[in-house]
Amino acid sequence: MKTYTVLKSLNNNVLIVLNEQQEEVVVIGKGIGFQKKPKDLINEEIIEKLFVLESKSEQESYKELLPNIDESTLEAIITAMEIIKNKSNSFLNEKVHVALTDHILFAITRLKRGMGIKNPFLSETKALYPFEYEIAAEVVDYMNHTLDIHLPEGEIGFIALHVHSAITDKSLSDIHMYSTLLTQLVDTIEEQLNVKIDREGIDYLRLIRHIRYTIERVLKGEKVEEPTNIALLLKTEYPVCYNLAWKLIKMMQQTLKNPFMMQKQFI
Repeated sequence: MKTYTVLKSLNNNVLIVLNEQQEEVVVIGKGIGFQKKPKDLINEEIIEKLFVLESKSEQESYKELLPNIDESTLEAIITAMEIIKNKSNSFLNEKVHVALTDHILFAITRLKRGMGIKNPFLSETKALYPFEYEIAAEVVDYMNHTLDIHLPEGEIGFIALHVHSAITDKSLSDIHMYSTLLTQLVDTIEEQLNVKIDREGIDYLRLIRHIRYTIERVLKGEKVEEPTNIALLLKTEYPVCYNLAWKLIKMMQQTLKNPFMMQKQFI
């Protein structure tokens, strides 16, 4: 059984400890720091709901956040992390603890100052990541009831992206990039065809998910060859849509930086 030696209690919810390799780590959990003193030992069996930050950079980033968080808010955020972990049944990338804590703190601060929170990617996020969105909705509902605040629906979308990053180990910057790309593609379709796509409709859902899986296949190096006769048929029978598709491909090429694979995917 592993044991941790307490070095310092930062507050009721955060401890700096040494692991068995004498490496300094940050242990986070509701009430874990209560009445703990230096040299106290903590057994592994009692920290099953806690989160350990082993990365030095993540540790320092987290420590910098602590002075700006009151105890009740931090406890709520820690419980939110547990909700994500339990609902996803996944090992969470430790970066999410810093990123999501920082995000929620910033959102609450903006809310208290009367500043609006708008999410331009809400429809795309809801369509792309329904599982993560459902978890995020529970997190936002919990935060609102616990802290007596009202984080808007847009925050569900933002937190869903953090959830997706945590359970897939994808960088948040890449996820944001793909969300931006999807929004640009849909806007281009609407502009070129002079239509307005119903963001709640099944056709929109199919379109978004098809684009998502296309991007994922490209990133994984997978190729789906299109028979030449079908490509020629599409080009002849649907020239406007065919040319628009190529414009969308060019946009994806520029963002994904993989022109060869994109051509193979769609020719």
